[in-house]
Amino acid sequence: MEPILVTGATGTVGRAVVRQLLEAGHEVRALTRYPDQARLPAGVEVVGGSFLEPSSLVPALRGVRRVHLVSIGGDGPAIADVLRRAGVERLTHLGHNDPSRPDDDPLETWHRVFHRAIEASGAEWTHVFPGEFMANTLEWAPGVRAESVVRAPFGDWSSALVHEDDIAGVVVRALLEDGHAGRAYQPTGPEPVLRRDAVRMIGEAVGRPVEFVELTPAQAREHWRDLYPPQVVEWFLEMGTTPDANAWVSPDVAEVLGRPGLTFDRWAREHAAEFA
Repeated sequence: MEPILVTGATGTVGRAVVRQLLEAGHEVRALTRYPDQARLPAGVEVVGGSFLEPSSLVPALRGVRRVHLVSIGGDGPAIADVLRRAGVERLTHLGHNDPSRPDDDPLETWHRVFHRAIEASGAEWTHVFPGEFMANTLEWAPGVRAESVVRAPFGDWSSALVHEDDIAGVVVRALLEDGHAGRAYQPTGPEPVLRRDAVRMIGEAVGRPVEFVELTPAQAREHWRDLYPPQVVEWFLEMGTTPDANAWVSPDVAEVLGRPGLTFDRWAREHAAEFA
């Protein structure tokens, strides 16, 4: 059986993709910049490589026909050329796309270059552009553990937060099944969740009340200063001015996986130990 190469294998979604491929009985080769720190399940072949050096992908691609690709920087056309030369036939691509923004927007430019390089690679490709990850709320874990408090802006901001297992499930179906080529899926959660309600559900999961303290935009900018690049912080603050900007629920998870998406309440209970 040919191995399936998973890039970004130690990330939130990458780990779920690796696990689901193993559960489906497939050989998995995992690409990471730091193989000695990967901590992936037994049976996974862990290899080193970096998108910043496309030629470093060549050894990982030997004997590979299917690849899960993550947009994490690097020269998109050069990476696509390495994949083409290696004979890759099917690609899933986990990335970002905001169609409301132009190609020259700083948050979109390199993503669009990556998208087009993938589409011109000659492989069957499937884009996966998820909504906001439920796992992003792990940013709150230190405050919950230390003082049962979450400090964040926009308590009434509504987002159809998506479980990493649902994103990975869409990726795995597109890798293993026919019929997904040329599609751009947008997996979201099954329902919009207010920020303050997410905090409440985390409290229920850990078994004690957790207080939501709403930050002003200026306070949030300072709070996020060391966590995200400045342009990303401003993007977050801009989105917060339209409370329902991320509330749209996509049909893609249900259509691809044949079941409703997983809820935030379930995710919070699964991750309670990280908050407790």
